[in-house]
Amino acid sequence: MIPEKEQSVKHFLELIKKSRRGKFKIYIGMSAGVGKSYRMLQEAQALMRSGIDVKIGYIETHKRKETEEQLEGLSIIPRRKLFYKGKELDEMDLNAILNLRPEVVVVDELAHTNIEGSQNEKRWQDVMTILNAGINVISAVNIQHIESLNEEVEEITGTAINERIPDKVLQMADEVVNIDLTADELITRLKDGKIYDEKKVPLALNNFFQSEKILQLRELALREVAHQVERKIDIEVPKTIKLRPELFLGCISTNEESAKIIIRKTARLASYYRSKWYILYVQRSNESSDKINLASQRHLINNMKLATQLGGEVIKVKSDEIAKSIWETAEKYDITTICIGKPRFKFYQLVMRTAVFTQLLNKMSKTNIDLVILS
Repeated sequence: MIPEKEQSVKHFLELIKKSRRGKFKIYIGMSAGVGKSYRMLQEAQALMRSGIDVKIGYIETHKRKETEEQLEGLSIIPRRKLFYKGKELDEMDLNAILNLRPEVVVVDELAHTNIEGSQNEKRWQDVMTILNAGINVISAVNIQHIESLNEEVEEITGTAINERIPDKVLQMADEVVNIDLTADELITRLKDGKIYDEKKVPLALNNFFQSEKILQLRELALREVAHQVERKIDIEVPKTIKLRPELFLGCISTNEESAKIIIRKTARLASYYRSKWYILYVQRSNESSDKINLASQRHLINNMKLATQLGGEVIKVKSDEIAKSIWETAEKYDITTICIGKPRFKFYQLVMRTAVFTQLLNKMSKTNIDLVILS
């Protein structure tokens, strides 16, 4: 009885905390220059005219005239100064925001990495602190900074994106708004000097700001916002029919790159269905800690950490019968979809070599479990 009482109390406390938490709105766009900061400041102006205590916690205008004009009359919280590697840098003043307690605070550059020595490593963590203090937040982020889209974005742009936010940050938002422009409109803004200094325009046109890249990023942004709307409907609109929840199981090996792809794509699938998901690592006898090399151990630990950061639960099983272990795990956790890598991955080849794989397929054919081979 005591555990049940404790669980009830914990649930009630969570409800109280949730009711006290500030509201969270995110503007999302396909790239720099679509107008996210401008729209946030427009909204801040409208809130101020309505008598709302709104303050600018952090804004990055990039010296864009249209954006800077929207700052007129708004209350800006001064940034704090920090010395780092011999240079004076400025950073958002989290403590000042918490002490002033505005009704609404605008915090730009959600994926920003804070200067070493800050209270939190990432700005999105600062935002969580502000929300938990009961302050409403308006923020912005580009689609390329979403963790589970990392590989897709890098493939589109040819550029590694180091500053990323976990998908759970978007999922915690009360409202996600897409700032959309066509590729032609965005390129025109660039050529008119409304995004970067004129000297940087030719380089930008030859790299990131190419029509085919913009179109693909635009599709990602539109798809993501549609997904968030679907999730909100699923949460808030009552269902008269209870469906069996989707549960995903991603299966990884010690291969660093394939494991990352499987983890992120499984997270993505689960996110679309607002479902719980797991990552399974079957440790064979030749992969024990005294037999596996240090690099593989490190990659495995990092990938398991990634899965946890993205909201998954890691399952580790010791067995030389991989296919059998997958099936038993799927049965134990009531999995609806098993995700594995495509044939070029070593893990898939290991599964295919076992006679148990045929039994696995036969069993799956008699159940409602789906098998997804991820590219």
